[in-house]
Amino acid sequence: MKKHLTYRDIASSLMWKYALPIAITLTSPIVNIADGYAQERQLRTLSVSGEGVEMIETTLADITLGVVVEARTASEAQQAAAQQTDSVVNQLQSQNVDSLETTGINLRPIYNYDLATERITGYTATNTVKFRVEIDRAGMLMDDAIQAGATQITGIQFVAEEDAIATARMEALRLATRDARTQADAVLSELGLSAQDVVAVEVNNASAPPVFRPPVPEAAVTRTAQDVSTPVVGGEQRVRASVTLHISY
Repeated sequence: MKKHLTYRDIASSLMWKYALPIAITLTSPIVNIADGYAQERQLRTLSVSGEGVEMIETTLADITLGVVVEARTASEAQQAAAQQTDSVVNQLQSQNVDSLETTGINLRPIYNYDLATERITGYTATNTVKFRVEIDRAGMLMDDAIQAGATQITGIQFVAEEDAIATARMEALRLATRDARTQADAVLSELGLSAQDVVAVEVNNASAPPVFRPPVPEAAVTRTAQDVSTPVVGGEQRVRASVTLHISY
């Protein structure tokens, strides 16, 4: 028997057929509004970089010194340099220095240009070593190394202890963050705006370069070998940090 559809049956069928599209149409504007708000918040962001510097006393010295020998043949030059370097290394080891290592071995000919002709007249051998020691012992150890056979002081760097550097780095980061926030508040206040949230943070740099001193001239090396002890003053090491804040307003 054929069933007759009632008004209620037709209404129920239409409701199920068009319910989902209607729901989607109603919610679409809400999604677009949220996207627009997020884009506006992203555009209203101030980026400011701050710097922080912390000074700490240096306590350690990284010293590079060596032996330079000239001889008639390459073998003689290298052998003489090896013997003198061995004496220097033994002297340093007896004083319990830290991080003792060879940093360079070089052998090169000495040329004499006579009447536009090139002639080898000898060889120069150079051996260099590097070590770390407390600053208050640096002068005495350099003098002892010269007495043992060192003929060249290439350079010296001063650094603080690792624990002190780590503590100073954290303080420098705090100072950099505070500096960035102070700058942001000053800019926004001048514009009649106010800071809302810190939406991103970048730590750009947190370094502690050593304090470098130029090499000691050869004349000074000869003179200090006769003195009681070479005075060595380390000074302060600069620990620098940089932080960038992205602040919404």
